[in-house]
Amino acid sequence: MTSTANTTATGGTAPAAIRRVTVIGLGIMGLPMARNLVAAGFDVVGFNRSPDKVDQLVEAGGRGAASVAESVRDADVVITMVPDSPDVEEVVTGEDGVLAHAKQGTIWIDASSIRPDVAARLSAEAARSGLRPLDAPVSGGEQGAIDAALSIMVGGEAADFEAARPVLEAVGKTVVHVGPAGSGQTVKAANQLIVAGNIQLLAEAVVFLEAYGVDTDAALTVLGGGLAGSKVLDQKGRKMLERNFEPGFRLQLHHKDMGIVTAAAREAGVTVPLGALVAQLVAATVARGDGGLDHSGLFKLTEELSGRSGR
Repeated sequence: MTSTANTTATGGTAPAAIRRVTVIGLGIMGLPMARNLVAAGFDVVGFNRSPDKVDQLVEAGGRGAASVAESVRDADVVITMVPDSPDVEEVVTGEDGVLAHAKQGTIWIDASSIRPDVAARLSAEAARSGLRPLDAPVSGGEQGAIDAALSIMVGGEAADFEAARPVLEAVGKTVVHVGPAGSGQTVKAANQLIVAGNIQLLAEAVVFLEAYGVDTDAALTVLGGGLAGSKVLDQKGRKMLERNFEPGFRLQLHHKDMGIVTAAAREAGVTVPLGALVAQLVAATVARGDGGLDHSGLFKLTEELSGRSGR
């Protein structure tokens, strides 16, 4: 390694201050993020409960670890990308966890989507243990993770954010410091509120268009060029037309996120009437067994409520 950069066989370069990055949780989002970090020139170590995901990272030029403790021991940065608040707590505070085994001064970036209050509490605990915590949930779905084009909303100390910027910019396109610990998760909750509402309205619009026999391809093209246009329409409209609900972001995870939104809104005394309704529709879709579908699968329930299922 030179005095300014670490160059690897991938052709990427990583800043000298940060050499080794650990990624815990190599799922739909975590694995492509880890691959992009390898491509950027970082020494990437991955841990995942399913070893086949670790094997895929190794094939991409990363390295695997047999435990959380092993994975974080020599890391400069640790990224956690796991499903929910209890999962983050287990990975971070457990006997085998990040706080017990990461070296002093390690930057811990939680890219999971969890409750803001839990994020703030874990950040305080991490800081007391000598780590530099950032809550940095992401938006953009699987394709955004693959393309290193995620939007990343970051809470924590500004100096820690600046130190972590090279890592964040290796996986994201829009990387913004939004405030102190917990702020990233608060912004992510707002993001999930907007996305769920857009998906539901898009589903209703597609069912409406199909009921009138409109050329739906043409309709979505023209709608996408006007004020109704959105990334949700661009990314989810085709999935609805084709009834292709392979998960890029699973409904069961959006269900969890909507629970975070409604609980946090209640605590703040904020009314979210449309959000609460969409949260119920998401919950109903998950309860009927469709939690493993992409969140565009909200379309299925909308179609059935309109009596048009299978048409």
